[in-house]
Amino acid sequence: MASALEDDEIDNDDYYSLLNVRREATQDELKAAYRRLCMIYHPDKHRDPDLKLQAEQLFNLVHQAYEVLSDPQARAIYDIYGKRGLDVEGWEVVERKRTPVEIREEYERLHKEREERRLQQRTNPKGLISVGIDATDLFDRYDEDYEDVVSGSYPQVEINKMHISQSIEAPLTTTDTAILSGSLSTQNGTGGGNINLALRRVTSAKGWGELEFGAGDTHGPLLGMKLFRNLTPRCFATAQCGLQFSSRGVRPGATTVLARHLDKNTMGYLQWRWGTQSSMNTSIVRDTKTSHFTFALQLGIPHCFVMTSYQYKFQDEDQTKIKGSIKSGFFGTMVEYGAERKISRHSVLGATVSVGVPHGVSLKIKLNRASQTYFFPIHLTDQLLPSAVFYATVGPLVFYLAIQRLVIRPYLHSQKEQDLEKQRESSATDIARKRQEAESSVSSLQPSNYRPFWLPACRRSLIILNAWYGKFVTDNSKKHERAKVIDVTVPLQCLVKDSKLILTEATKSGLPGFYDACVGEEKCLKVLYQFRGVMHQVLSGDTEPLRIPKQSHRIDNDT
Repeated sequence: MASALEDDEIDNDDYYSLLNVRREATQDELKAAYRRLCMIYHPDKHRDPDLKLQAEQLFNLVHQAYEVLSDPQARAIYDIYGKRGLDVEGWEVVERKRTPVEIREEYERLHKEREERRLQQRTNPKGLISVGIDATDLFDRYDEDYEDVVSGSYPQVEINKMHISQSIEAPLTTTDTAILSGSLSTQNGTGGGNINLALRRVTSAKGWGELEFGAGDTHGPLLGMKLFRNLTPRCFATAQCGLQFSSRGVRPGATTVLARHLDKNTMGYLQWRWGTQSSMNTSIVRDTKTSHFTFALQLGIPHCFVMTSYQYKFQDEDQTKIKGSIKSGFFGTMVEYGAERKISRHSVLGATVSVGVPHGVSLKIKLNRASQTYFFPIHLTDQLLPSAVFYATVGPLVFYLAIQRLVIRPYLHSQKEQDLEKQRESSATDIARKRQEAESSVSSLQPSNYRPFWLPACRRSLIILNAWYGKFVTDNSKKHERAKVIDVTVPLQCLVKDSKLILTEATKSGLPGFYDACVGEEKCLKVLYQFRGVMHQVLSGDTEPLRIPKQSHRIDNDT
């Protein structure tokens, strides 16, 4: 069964959807749904041998679904493992005499063992590549009168610094982790590197400790320790101390942070740092679904400052964010503004403009790709020049829009099509089986073949005139795309009971007579029905619950 747990394939036979009941359905609800479907699909209702065979297959499928969901033990296994858990291997793992609670506890144990195996294979690599660019010659060139300055016809753009760092995690046990990291830095032709090894142990659910060892030609050997502890459910603290060995002697240092939840979305921090750059810092961070706000105040040597920043989060698919901040202290004043946006499934691109005194104007571009970060700080001028601010703001925006239209969108569209094609190929056999079952269901329910059921339905006050399920093209810009829908009028009419049609919150592809005609694409159910002689129409999402009739569905109410 362990191998079955590691298989990520999802069962396509949804027994709850087949019976059109909630996942929390009671035994009475299951029995009522089962009896109704038995009346529809019972083989004795048909005289034609072919229709009788088709109805028998569908009847057996409904009976199988009811047998599983009406048995508490079998239902518990199905809810956890899916249909695979009902095979012989699934029953060998869990004894039939166990209760649903015990079955779930057994699953948690197996799940924990699987996570431990995955833990041994995980390294969680993280990296940063930073390339500093000096582009001041674009806006503030030397005069040609200086004979000792070599000047050409083109501005000179130089790379004046670079930093590369990488870290990996090696889980030793479920509580112990080794972290290996290293970095290389260079600036104006000089630089160095260092390597660090940290051993972290989770001591309890409330805290962990870490020992760090480092060596390098930049600062010398390092020995440090870090502790984390949850003091209360709303408060935690971290303490870090270290010894830096160098040619000038041993330099001790310590940092303590105390944090507390002020409310559901707000955190308060107090930080004290002692060492070569001692300081005290307090900050308040408020993070909500639509915004992120930070206020910080620091008193220390050599820098004292006050800083506030705000970030607004748009609720769109690309997770667009715009942000701005102002920071003022002994070093001067700096204003920053920028934006970031998700450009692919694993990539986020951001740009920030920094304007300050005496720092001048800079443009910072950052690309996050999975766990790797690429950072490009571009220094434009040492002075506050309006032209530099303008080009730093407009230039990245125009460049992004051009790349988005010419490169990113075509690439994402191509990737989506490839993924859909792979998904269709992998599920082609199962979809063909589901389609055959759906067609058999519709054939056995046609009025000419099944008058005992159909004629009473026609006399009801709720009549399904037309129903389609699949992908609809409603956007005028996508008229070239072809709709992919199937006619589900007959099977939907069969689900009407007491002049009502109720569909649960589950994918409709599992309903009797339905199948997925467009794997991986967004699907809807469109129904045109008559109630008490009045025409109604509704368009429902694939997983949305549906209840008809409703006054809001009247066609004469549409404007």
